Amino acid sequence: MTETDRAKTPDDPTREASASPKGSETLTPPVFDQSFQQQFIDLLLWRRDVRRFRTDPIPEADIDGLIAEACLAPSVGNCQPWRFVKVNAPERRRAIRDSFERANQQALNDYEGERAKLYASLKLQGMDQAPVQLAVFADEETEAGMGLGRKTMPEMLDYSAVAAVQLLWLAARVKGIGMGWVSILEPNVVQQVLDVPEHWRLIAYLCIGYPEEDNVVPELVRHGWQDRIDPHDVTLDR
Repeated sequence: MTETDRAKTPDDPTREASASPKGSETLTPPVFDQSFQQQFIDLLLWRRDVRRFRTDPIPEADIDGLIAEACLAPSVGNCQPWRFVKVNAPERRRAIRDSFERANQQALNDYEGERAKLYASLKLQGMDQAPVQLAVFADEETEAGMGLGRKTMPEMLDYSAVAAVQLLWLAARVKGIGMGWVSILEPNVVQQVLDVPEHWRLIAYLCIGYPEEDNVVPELVRHGWQDRIDPHDVTLDR
């Protein structure tokens, strides 16, 4: 193979040595056949909000790999505002667990009768068992992206971080790792406990670990809290 041939090989790492601008190379996209398409649907169906975890440790390299894959998410202006905090210190975990208890009690007070009983019976967090806990923030003052796309919709920063969370969720499921998103928290308390900048907005508190069980049906559906809504009921033609 000549040097010219090498430069034309799409998967050759030396191809960027050519005079072409970065990202301008013509690459052949993969073909996602019907088998892959069905597997992708299965992945979406089997992604669950996990609250019951085994306590087996997850290798640090696996968590770093998931974060790297989450960082492939789209973001407004390519600003990549997501910030990940690994919550390892027991005292910080306890403080965030206490925040959940306060917020959960306040939420319970908003329900009455049978709905209150059902709410009280739900397991809404896995912080006591999950070996990995990860807080995700959006940097509201990031200079990356130079403001493109968020002048009229600044909330796009938060949505970009949410996209990263969703990718992390799917990437974890592929590896047999479960994830639960805890939203019943006091964001300002979590921010203080983790000692992060004030301009970092809490997007998600994630419990990560190997699930005790897998189920294709969402837990809140199984327990009678809320059924799935038909896509036709949330789609309009104009």
